[in-house]
Amino acid sequence: MMTKKKSELTRSHILAIGRELVLRKGFGGVGLKELLEQSAVPKGSFYYYFASKEAFGCALLKQYCSDYAERLDALFGWKGNGRQRLMLYWNAWLSDGNTASLADRCLVVKLAAEISDLSDNMRVILLGGVEDLIRRITNTITEGREDGSISPSCIPEKTARSLYSLWLGAAILAKLGKDKTPLDQAMLATEQALLAPGGL
Repeated sequence: MMTKKKSELTRSHILAIGRELVLRKGFGGVGLKELLEQSAVPKGSFYYYFASKEAFGCALLKQYCSDYAERLDALFGWKGNGRQRLMLYWNAWLSDGNTASLADRCLVVKLAAEISDLSDNMRVILLGGVEDLIRRITNTITEGREDGSISPSCIPEKTARSLYSLWLGAAILAKLGKDKTPLDQAMLATEQALLAPGGL
């Protein structure tokens, strides 16, 4: 039991260190030697925990999607109306100066283009996480329509997909220009879309 527990802790530790490295350097930019050195795991031990670097990438993305879903549950589980809960989520994409924003730590922003050509298995996992997120946004828009906080003419899934695309694009542009103006503009567009007939 102790050996299994230690093994699981070590695996989780490698994934945590790996996430930080991948956020900084991308998946292809992180070598196994660096990952193991940063994790303080003996050379040659990597394949005890992961069958390949791709398997490590798949495990990393599964963990990321799971962690993200938990954060969404906390944000969307708040007691406010549908629009308030959605805006709480979009506000989390903006940095408050003290903690990193969702945009800063988003592996979709960092890896989507890279892994789409690199690994179909990793692409499918990340796409599944995105689809789960869009489903949750769709449900919250539906609840907002029902409680009157979002325009009844908003089409939930269409608006959810449009808003996510808007924010994803804004996050990429903000990263590219090292300027949060695209995210501020996305916030204004989002506020307008949730109140306007038909949404985005």
